[in-house]
Amino acid sequence: MHRLGLLICLSFLPFTVFASELPKDWAYRSFSRPEIPQIEGNSHPIDAFIQARLNEKKLQRRPKLDKALLLRRLSLDLTGLPPTPEQLKEFLNDPSPRAIEKQIDRLLASPHYGERLALMWLDAVRYAESDGFKADDYRPYAWRYRDYVIQSFNSDKPFNRFVQEQIAGDELFPNDNEALIATGFLRMYPDEYNAVNLEQRRQEILNDITDTTGQVFLGLTLGCAKCHDHKTDPIYQEDYYRLQAFFAGWKPSDEYLVNDKTAEQLKALQEWEVKTAEIRKEIAEFEKPYREKFTAKRRSRFPEEYAKLLDMPESEKTPLQKQICAMIEKQVYADENGMFNGMKPEEKQKHEALKKRLAEFGPKPAEPPRVMAMRDIGPEAPPTFRLKRGNWRFPKEELQPAYLSIIDDKKVSITPSPQGLGRRAQLAQWLTQPHHPLTSRVAVNRLWQHFFGRGIVPTSDDFGTTGERPTHPELLNWLAVELVKPSTDKQAQPWSLKHIVRLIVTSETYQQDSFNHPEGEKQDPDNLLFWRQNRKRMEGETLRDAILAVSGTLNLKAGGPSVYPELPPEMKGTKWPLSPEAERDRRSIYVAVRRNTRYPLFAAFDSPERTEACNRRYETTTAPQALMLLNDQMILQKASLLGERIRKQAANDSEMIEKLFVTTLSRLPTSREKQLILNFVNKDTRDSATVWREVSHALLNTNEFIFID
Repeated sequence: MHRLGLLICLSFLPFTVFASELPKDWAYRSFSRPEIPQIEGNSHPIDAFIQARLNEKKLQRRPKLDKALLLRRLSLDLTGLPPTPEQLKEFLNDPSPRAIEKQIDRLLASPHYGERLALMWLDAVRYAESDGFKADDYRPYAWRYRDYVIQSFNSDKPFNRFVQEQIAGDELFPNDNEALIATGFLRMYPDEYNAVNLEQRRQEILNDITDTTGQVFLGLTLGCAKCHDHKTDPIYQEDYYRLQAFFAGWKPSDEYLVNDKTAEQLKALQEWEVKTAEIRKEIAEFEKPYREKFTAKRRSRFPEEYAKLLDMPESEKTPLQKQICAMIEKQVYADENGMFNGMKPEEKQKHEALKKRLAEFGPKPAEPPRVMAMRDIGPEAPPTFRLKRGNWRFPKEELQPAYLSIIDDKKVSITPSPQGLGRRAQLAQWLTQPHHPLTSRVAVNRLWQHFFGRGIVPTSDDFGTTGERPTHPELLNWLAVELVKPSTDKQAQPWSLKHIVRLIVTSETYQQDSFNHPEGEKQDPDNLLFWRQNRKRMEGETLRDAILAVSGTLNLKAGGPSVYPELPPEMKGTKWPLSPEAERDRRSIYVAVRRNTRYPLFAAFDSPERTEACNRRYETTTAPQALMLLNDQMILQKASLLGERIRKQAANDSEMIEKLFVTTLSRLPTSREKQLILNFVNKDTRDSATVWREVSHALLNTNEFIFID
């Protein structure tokens, strides 16, 4: 049997070899801080837990990784960038016993730390800057959520606050811009905004929000319970819709970001509107018949019961009608493309003349920046029903907001606030209770997965009974409690992710090499006990950043609207407005995420489509990956610039080779490697720039460059 197929089959067998006996519903049970095993020679808590399991199999950890390669691993894992030759030299020449800890502190304090860790989170929350579906319309304010995530990781925002802001920042932290931006998490659903069956579309959006919340914060496949009781987990269909009821009052809202300049900008806009009131009224009168005809055509797409909502006073609409009406308005009024296509030549001339008169008053002042947020539709939410087979057309009994009954079956008492219904606020506070059985365990497992390539619970999006059991349940519980209430560092704040990251990367378990040894390979071929480090391939985003960094072209400008690097010629004509040349080499986290037009290098190296939550990227090995590394024009150009950059620093060919290796692979070449390259350089009759481009390109194509050892 193919090995992958065998692993899939084995994942459904009872997990008794590499974990303590656990009940099927282990993930739903409360837990306390386990005692750290007393293992001689293992003072670090993580190493003690790992060694205790290794001792059962009479296995030892691998030796510590070579110092230079360890810095490369740390740099790539913590910042997504390889160490510079200068950083490497400083580290290798530091005799201090705290040399590696100083490097870890430097990397954790780097602004690039947040840019690295944010990629993991943005995958999980299906972050994208376009709607998806056929239209794939642009979301102009989505990037603010991306920047919020980066800043949150950099500032080490307490994870409980991080969760609360994304679920209910508008309610819990009113007048806080960051908290409002954070609710963009609830807006990341793919959106077929031009759908006609809007009750169905509304239900699909609610399902997406519910499913994603379950995967991101609870590590559960809640979506399996939307049509019937969960087949394998103790989650009832009623649980699914009771949890969904927390979000039933959703209202997408693109609103002004309030800052010191907002009042000034609004004042300038108001003054312009007063000055131009008469001419704008004249333009509106001229355009009125065209607008009416255009909107009538748009309205005709909808059944009369929908269309009449546009004429109904807001006070007379039910909460559900308000939600449906907002979806209709987006289609009928928001887009003016083609509105004036039927104008006759003389009418066009008059229209243009009116616009010129308006232009005489000067350009319209810029509006304050906007944020893509989530609010509540009003003081009352639409009712939530259990749906027969998940079909919105067949509602059963009405349900009130409640938590998963297997975890907390108490009745939920919700107090509305001036900012909203209070439902999402209640859910956010429940998720971040210190003793919640899932939230902290899911969070630390996601971090462990980032640094080891596999979580303590390998199925990081499924802590349920069909997921794999934790290989080290005591370590998982200890880390989860340590996140909520640190005990190993008096300076660490509760819910500090950086504290957990520092614990992981200072452990010998993390710092060991990734080489096999016969006994470990024999007893634990999949390294479930972590007797060695796992070799990890760079994601496409990290690979691109590394290539830009070593070529000396990486633009480290942080934040702001996303950039659009050049695409291959065969992709021209897509929705991809090319950025100015100076912006194209910014870090990959700032490259636009369009659901229907993924950046080719990222797509080839297994970047998710971001249409649903992705808690773990799966690595494939395909021919297009190799062909792209060999033939992509961007990579060829950067290889050429890398060669030119190093040639300016080197006095001779031998020094050139050494500097190339240190820059790309963080080590000196072996004598055999150096001789092979010298032989190639001396025999090649092409010009020097071409020859060294070939050498540089070859190094960028090595597994040693592409993988993190």
